[in-house]
Amino acid sequence: MATANPLQHPTPAHQLSLPENVAQTHPVEVIDSTFIPRGDVDITLNYSKLPEDGSIPFSYVEEPPAGQPRSNLSELLVTVRVRDIRGHESEFNLDKDAFAVVSNIPESVERDFVDDDSIRKKYYPEVEKLILDNVPGSNRVFLFDHTIRRSNSDAKRAPVQRVHIDQTHKSATQRVHTHLPEEAETLLKGRCRIINIWRPLNGPVQASPLAFASGSTLSDEDAVGVEHRYPDRTGETAAVRYNEGQKWHYLSGMRNDERIFLECFDSEATKPGTKVLGGKVPHTAFKDPRTPAGATGRESIEVRALVFGP
Repeated sequence: MATANPLQHPTPAHQLSLPENVAQTHPVEVIDSTFIPRGDVDITLNYSKLPEDGSIPFSYVEEPPAGQPRSNLSELLVTVRVRDIRGHESEFNLDKDAFAVVSNIPESVERDFVDDDSIRKKYYPEVEKLILDNVPGSNRVFLFDHTIRRSNSDAKRAPVQRVHIDQTHKSATQRVHTHLPEEAETLLKGRCRIINIWRPLNGPVQASPLAFASGSTLSDEDAVGVEHRYPDRTGETAAVRYNEGQKWHYLSGMRNDERIFLECFDSEATKPGTKVLGGKVPHTAFKDPRTPAGATGRESIEVRALVFGP
């Protein structure tokens, strides 16, 4: 197992104040606030423990009704090794791992990412083209929503530090019927995928990077449906049980011209005898212990797409 080189990836030293009359014989190592952690590292991930009483797992997206908890899931903190795939991006693909990296994307005509209508008008067409150009066999894309995450205290959505999968078989089918009702039955006879296109807005990423586990290392029993309760509807996401066979990865210092394709559902992966090993990718933001004090908080956008074909 690879181990991060402490000379290349130093850990911030504790800042201790010394009395004025005490000489400092050994200089304290100070990490520049622009330092970007790289290399493999051991981190703590927040998995889910299901309700012990056997009740249906749920999570409210916004404020829960009076007297209700936000979620009936509890935390299970696990230390795992996460591999930095920088320089090895081409080794991973959607069919095997349920994630892929695309780099050197031209700068978006959408610059601010603060107005939803502007994002749909300017950024969505770029994402649609990106998918059609990089997902073999895809012939139709329907972008159904997006989420912007920022690390400042007043942000509507912050990076999510819980291992999860955005969709399940049930919710993916529901999505097709919701957004394309007249064509749903025909479309669902062919290959249907839900893919999130994730990118930073203020890269290179220093803090709260995104970790993702290869879908080929996830067993069917590891993913458990959770009611995702909105004010006007109920969807379904998947909580993830810890399994030591899961292999975790991240892309260090992710830039604004890079995209992570996160496949949350692939109908092909549900068929007997399939060669598609991925189909769903657990992912989460994580705290890197090497992140320097004063690091820039991560800002990002993920656009969710129904992808059809071949």
